[in-house]
Amino acid sequence: LRLTAYYMLPPGADPDGDGQPTAPLPTIMWVHGGPWDRESYGFRTLFQLYANRGYAVVSANFRGSTGFGKSFLNAANGEWGARMQDDLIDAKNWAIETGISRADRIAIVGGSYGGYAALSAMAMTPGEFTCGISVAGPSNLLTLMSTIPEYWTSTRAIYETRVGNPDTIEGRALLQSRSPINFASRIQGAVLIGQGANDPRVT
Repeated sequence: LRLTAYYMLPPGADPDGDGQPTAPLPTIMWVHGGPWDRESYGFRTLFQLYANRGYAVVSANFRGSTGFGKSFLNAANGEWGARMQDDLIDAKNWAIETGISRADRIAIVGGSYGGYAALSAMAMTPGEFTCGISVAGPSNLLTLMSTIPEYWTSTRAIYETRVGNPDTIEGRALLQSRSPINFASRIQGAVLIGQGANDPRVT
């Protein structure tokens, strides 16, 4: 799929203003939450903070992001930890190939679904990213889907279609196969996890 993505460079990294740094940079691959949300052009304080510290920031609208049509949204059905991750890896590889990013210095960072993507990247595709930061990212999709709160009941069918159904044998198998916690022994790089002790969604 064609992905709409954005990147930010640190001050002084692109002296001639052609959008290309003079040398590949250590990079933050930022993954938005939701995942039914999107990245847009505009001022982002967190991205400014990273850039100020010398990092390039790449943020891609992977399949399932909103604002790109129904087929792009539905292309993510059942693809947590699979083709949605492939899109992020494709964006990372693009940033390397275009000379934006240093292949050996790329962190994957995000919160909520972005945190899940960071955990998935580190556990299920070891070696693709140098390190990962997950804030409130679910590591166990079976637990996530089995503890949907009462006030989300009206949207449960959507979650079952988009993520997986914990009430069927096939659905449980899918959720288990896409849960980073089941692949934790494969992690190669450093992982920083921020988690709320009383988080009602990511228990």
